[in-house]
Amino acid sequence: MELDPALPALNHTVWPAGPGSFVLLGVPGLEPLHAWLSVPVCLLYMTALAGNALLLGLVAADKALQSPMYQLLGLLAVTDLILATSTVPKALAVLWGLSGEISFGACLAQLFVAHVAFIAESSVLLAMAVDRYVAICQPLRYAALLTQRVVGIVAVAAVTRGACVMAPPVALLQRLPYCGRRALPHTYCEHMGVARLACGDTRPNIWYGLATTLLSPVLDLGLIGASYALILRSVCQLPSHGARRKVLGTCVAHASVIILFYTPALFSFLAHRFGHHTVPGHVHILLANLYVVVPPALNPVVYGVRTQQITQRLRHLLRLCWSRSTRNVGPE
Repeated sequence: MELDPALPALNHTVWPAGPGSFVLLGVPGLEPLHAWLSVPVCLLYMTALAGNALLLGLVAADKALQSPMYQLLGLLAVTDLILATSTVPKALAVLWGLSGEISFGACLAQLFVAHVAFIAESSVLLAMAVDRYVAICQPLRYAALLTQRVVGIVAVAAVTRGACVMAPPVALLQRLPYCGRRALPHTYCEHMGVARLACGDTRPNIWYGLATTLLSPVLDLGLIGASYALILRSVCQLPSHGARRKVLGTCVAHASVIILFYTPALFSFLAHRFGHHTVPGHVHILLANLYVVVPPALNPVVYGVRTQQITQRLRHLLRLCWSRSTRNVGPE
């Protein structure tokens, strides 16, 4: 997600309160392929919109899907929609050559919303891991510990956490003086890409970015790993092989989503920090686009396939729609 825009300055003007606007360049070096790159991005985005909207509709309308597990799944769908919608439409406009310009205020708003959604989704995935731990390791206390009120607290805490983490870097970006460099080699605005266009001291931004990465997604991933270690220990104590397989099957969907969400994000971060001179710049940008569109598109598919109740409700809905359509189109 973070990139080093080593581009020449357009002039030597300094804007203490921020430049009027930035110009997003897309994927430098791959300009002839922009139209082709937009095709999978657009298809994945449409899949994310349709899949997450359908999942939200099922969870909201079906009383059988009102347990905390499915409500947390609804929260995941909301964060997926916000993460993708805050970045992909502008990325498509850049790749299609429609509009690469973005105002300074809109750029800060975009990076704030996208990062808050990313941190909130990480928090929701942690809450889902705790949900699985309680359901498997403390089944008798599940109804008392995991309630609708707790799900509401998780939602508020996830958004509040993301906003509190991202408010300081946005304030730091606003205080930086900006020189003539307005060209941002990316398809959307992100924290360090904007910071490195400034002509002031960006070390606070660099260190804060490192600290937030370690204290939000990396910390969450460590706690998720710990919860799964406890789950595996509990599963290994079950006497029946069939019972062990059934319990592990309930965790497969969540584990798949975790891999989809964290792998491209952490690889992008590590490549930026430690592979700065070996990983090409366009790889950073492509990875940054992957983790804002691939998990939102695939998460509903994974849960739809791996969660039996959702699959059954979806089949019932499709049969209902089909029967109504055939009645309406019947012979007069």
